[in-house]
Amino acid sequence: MKQYGTKAVVIVLIACLFTSLFLAAVPAAAQANFDVNAESAILVDAETGTILFEKNADLSLPPASMSKMMTEYLVLEALSQGQFDWDTVVVASEYAHYLGGLDGTSRVWLALGEERTVEELYTAMAVYSANDATVALAELVAGSEERFVQMMNEKAAELGMTNSTFVNSTGLPNRMLGPYMHTGQAEDENAMSARDTAILAQALVKDYPEVLRFSSIPSVEPGEGKGHFDVRLLNFNWMLAGHPQPDAKPHAYQGLDGLKTGYTQQAGYCFTGTAERDGMRLISVVMRSDSMASRFQETRKLLDYGFNNFKTQTLLDKGDTIEGFETLPVANGKQKEVPVALGAPLELIIHKDDAEAFSIKVIPHQELTNGDGLLEAPLAEGDVVGYARLVYEGSRQYGTLDGKEAVEVPLVAMEEVEKAGWLRTMMRGIGALFSGAWSKVVDGLKNWFS
Repeated sequence: MKQYGTKAVVIVLIACLFTSLFLAAVPAAAQANFDVNAESAILVDAETGTILFEKNADLSLPPASMSKMMTEYLVLEALSQGQFDWDTVVVASEYAHYLGGLDGTSRVWLALGEERTVEELYTAMAVYSANDATVALAELVAGSEERFVQMMNEKAAELGMTNSTFVNSTGLPNRMLGPYMHTGQAEDENAMSARDTAILAQALVKDYPEVLRFSSIPSVEPGEGKGHFDVRLLNFNWMLAGHPQPDAKPHAYQGLDGLKTGYTQQAGYCFTGTAERDGMRLISVVMRSDSMASRFQETRKLLDYGFNNFKTQTLLDKGDTIEGFETLPVANGKQKEVPVALGAPLELIIHKDDAEAFSIKVIPHQELTNGDGLLEAPLAEGDVVGYARLVYEGSRQYGTLDGKEAVEVPLVAMEEVEKAGWLRTMMRGIGALFSGAWSKVVDGLKNWFS
């Protein structure tokens, strides 16, 4: 057992206990040689942000229409804030109409003054990547695309996207916007790194999972009436099951329900995919692949690598206790200890072939402890009094999108502990009673990994 003074304890878990967690092993050489045919790529676990694979992930590149994920996010944010609803009618502006007539681009030919609901425009944007519908929504949210672009860059900074710059809402090259170019120069395009794109995709799926209702639609047939346009809305994501495009059938992928493709001459073929299997959702990003088909082939490789080699395991649920740490010592309280439990599930995602040790550090809340490392009364029920941190100690690198190096969940007090009176405090030999109280050895953890 490793000691961390009086303020922490490390419980070393035997690596062989992970054997029952995962599927049959794959030769290590195959993993070491794993790569994708794209200039930049990343694969992450959507829930934890754990990075399972990355290649040139911080290289800032044009994302083309993958930019629309930021537009999708801001529209859903505005909806959640009650600025408008799905049935709000939007009138197509001159700018939206201009993009509706732009040859060689995806659009639904919005006429000047044409009225469409937010849901119709959002469907056209998410399914068909329609640039005119995208601008119409951007103008609804912010009043102008220029202001909307400011919101895009502000949200990128808020989300921690450090290698991204937006100059328009669509991802088109600025030179194509003609008199409606509001931000940047004619030679500019939006820019994102694969890591930033994954950060955006994770935020979009976690904060507004309803986006998957739209991104999973293979096509919307043309016709009259609500929700229909004169043009067939055919999703550019060929990995969706049931896609009517004949060339798409070989690319169908079980569990895949989004998210966004992109292409310009400068960006090449890009794709942000997401799929869920057995309760684990992965997000992949491929940038500058060689062809329309290759972006899906490389995405399949990434997702297969993730689902075949990694698994999420819930070690303890919210409300569970850690054996040996069912209570924590309290100084100057009417009770000498307080019962504690996890305030959130303790979960782990890891490669199945890892044969390395993990450790759990049980750490008291620094602001609630005294000089001896003991919790100080009074404590309220529900107070976060410490943390259970799961730390990987092997050689493989498990980074996360938010930069955290360990899974950490709060330990909360299950009861109130009032401050003791002076007489009771005086009669206690706190130091002698609680010396080494943070240094218990926790046994019997095998059931966590079965």
